[in-house]
Amino acid sequence: MKVIICGAGQVGWQIARHLSGENNDVTVVDNNADLVRRATETLDVQGISGFASYPDILDRAGADDADMIIAATHSDEVNMVTCQIAHSVFSIPRKIARLRSQSYLDAIYSDLYRRDHLPIDVVISPEKEVAEAALQRLAAPAAFDTEQFLEGKAQLLGITIDEDCPVVNTPLRQLTDLFSTLRCVVVGIRREGKLFAPEAGDQIFVGDECYIFTHTEDMTRALEIFGKTTMRQDRLVIVGGGNVGLAVAQALEARTNRVRVKVIEKNRHCAERAADALERTIVLNGDGLDQALLAEANIDRADAVLCVTDDDKTNLLAAVRAKTVGCPMTICLVNDPTLVPLMQPLEVDAYINPRATTVSSILRHIRHGRVRNVYSIGDAEAEMIEAQVLSTSPIAGQKVRDIDFPEGVLVGGIIKGGEMMRPKGGTRIEEGDVIALFALAADVGEVERLLQVSIDFF
Repeated sequence: MKVIICGAGQVGWQIARHLSGENNDVTVVDNNADLVRRATETLDVQGISGFASYPDILDRAGADDADMIIAATHSDEVNMVTCQIAHSVFSIPRKIARLRSQSYLDAIYSDLYRRDHLPIDVVISPEKEVAEAALQRLAAPAAFDTEQFLEGKAQLLGITIDEDCPVVNTPLRQLTDLFSTLRCVVVGIRREGKLFAPEAGDQIFVGDECYIFTHTEDMTRALEIFGKTTMRQDRLVIVGGGNVGLAVAQALEARTNRVRVKVIEKNRHCAERAADALERTIVLNGDGLDQALLAEANIDRADAVLCVTDDDKTNLLAAVRAKTVGCPMTICLVNDPTLVPLMQPLEVDAYINPRATTVSSILRHIRHGRVRNVYSIGDAEAEMIEAQVLSTSPIAGQKVRDIDFPEGVLVGGIIKGGEMMRPKGGTRIEEGDVIALFALAADVGEVERLLQVSIDFF
């Protein structure tokens, strides 16, 4: 498939990395020549330097016979105009745009994106995706990463193994025998910076970052087995009252189980906007690093603090300050992946990577066949892929033990007849089943072959 990616920043580069690695014809467009050079030098892609919304630039990028365009520049307006030109001038069939401004996302204006108005097939909102990720982190405070799968019946959890973990040094095969009724699979382990799909004889060690795939009903029990306690989140402090912080506060206000929320926002205009939009939430105008203001927000009595300003360092420092005065749970929004290794030394419990959430959302919409969900793990190290098994799939009718999966692929869960089950060697994969697979980045192409899907839409 021929794809044009407009915007060679973090999101555009990662999407190009995924698609070019799967033997697609990818062209990256950006008005920053250095970013284009970085993409062409590190990836198997073509690069065009120029403004993506200019017809002649899209023409040079091969828009005449492109199958898809992904507009992920930093400007909403450029992304919208790019999709319009892609449709009106070049008739590109599939158009995806990343839009940040809340005004463009209001449901009352959704008619704007009809084909005879502004023809965008899929609108991706980073702020909406990040807010949803934050709510999921709060739902599983013991995990540093989490994502829902299989119609909400399953959860992917990233947890760090501590010294008090009861199953340290236990082979995974033995865990299966000990907890035979537990619908949970360890699908990935990151050890000393390297992520791998474990085998039955592998053990879990202190310091490992484990990705477990569990039935939602078994999530609390699974966390306890790995030494994690589930805490109630009754009091929350949000540092940052912008689009993300406001969306989280509004979602929490809408819940039936009441959560006491306080928002700290430095910008007076944003603070006033948040105060007007929220009914029960207290909004404080001031610096989230100000110790006196944190004390006013009763940070020492909060169950968790969510730091979601637009500055990574502010988020990290606010989380550290909250932790030093007794807040047990800290969650940070971090754009710069090089800061992630600092999380553990700084005792930050969980983080949200906007790039990863946006990349996952875009991948979800460009996978073809019956792929329902895709989640990018870590720094695009692996993917969790959920798909319905087709009759044409090579795995249809086979038992799990007989399928020639690559070493970097594990089955996390299967839905049969509407029920989620833990896969066993003798489990037969049948047409119509919905399967969730963990796959290292290098093995994603083989997974698509086994599922008999491709990124091609046609």
